[in-house]
Amino acid sequence: MAINDQHPLKTERSAKPAPREILGSIDLTGKTALVTGGYSGIGLETVRALAGAGAQVFVPARSRQKAEQFLATLDNAVRSNVHLGEMDLGDLGSVKRFAADMAEQTNVLHMLINNAGIMACPQARVGPGWDAQFGTNHLGHFVLTNALLPLLRRANGSAGGARVVSLSSTAHLRSDILWDDIHFERTPYDKWNAYAQSKTANSLFAVELDAREKANNIRAFAVHPGGILTPLQRHLAKEEMIALGWIDENGDIPEGVRAFFKTPAEGASTSLWCALSEELNGRGGLYCENCNIAPANDPSVPYVGVGAHAVDPNAAQRLWDISAKMTRIGS
Repeated sequence: MAINDQHPLKTERSAKPAPREILGSIDLTGKTALVTGGYSGIGLETVRALAGAGAQVFVPARSRQKAEQFLATLDNAVRSNVHLGEMDLGDLGSVKRFAADMAEQTNVLHMLINNAGIMACPQARVGPGWDAQFGTNHLGHFVLTNALLPLLRRANGSAGGARVVSLSSTAHLRSDILWDDIHFERTPYDKWNAYAQSKTANSLFAVELDAREKANNIRAFAVHPGGILTPLQRHLAKEEMIALGWIDENGDIPEGVRAFFKTPAEGASTSLWCALSEELNGRGGLYCENCNIAPANDPSVPYVGVGAHAVDPNAAQRLWDISAKMTRIGS
């Protein structure tokens, strides 16, 4: 897909529907899903909706104890459909072990929601020296998805096949992939540029995955969930969020920007829409927001739509090749 394919659908649906409006009467009994970061924020609400509709939902977590505390807030009937495992996206050995363990528990995967991520953290390294945001947000999910492709391909015989949803962000508009220095080895580290390129990578990953796997009835989408206050902001000081206009001195969302923010549940709805909507049958490789296909970004209108660099099929293939070389998987 490319920027010319980004045409919003005509709909009377609001930009901030609750998950129940997306699911309606859908019965997901017999379906399996995986939600990374599915124990807090948007991820927890995604799990609540999918497991509540009957899906068996796998949730990998770096800290099992922490995840169990959050998942304990789910109703017992919902919690019984959730399967917790251990995985650290910054440790590819851990990612591969989780995928292998999951393959012993199920032989098919219908929905993969690559939801977890870190944002604007101090400079850190994962793996063999990769930038932590690129390594965690993109490369960890790249390896996980490739390791789970056999399970995703087995969904081919079921209605709708399989869908992979990668959470991007409007922050992708800030930066293309920093092709000459992805890991900030020679240039000064900028936490927001690092985050932005990782979100561009999430979108490009969906473009290339869809191109490679649509013949196997696996369709991929990138999602901007919206502005939401969640644990994703844990690396930002209160003063910085005030300066950004996200909160006021009391920690509340200011009245003037409240309309642009969503609750975690509302933020989960676009992921659910991409994973389940029949409106997207036969489509893929698209960047979505507000439970719709996003328009091409107009530079005069900030924070809306997708930049051409994030859905460029040539860039998507280039990133895939680089990622495969870095991780030694997916070539």
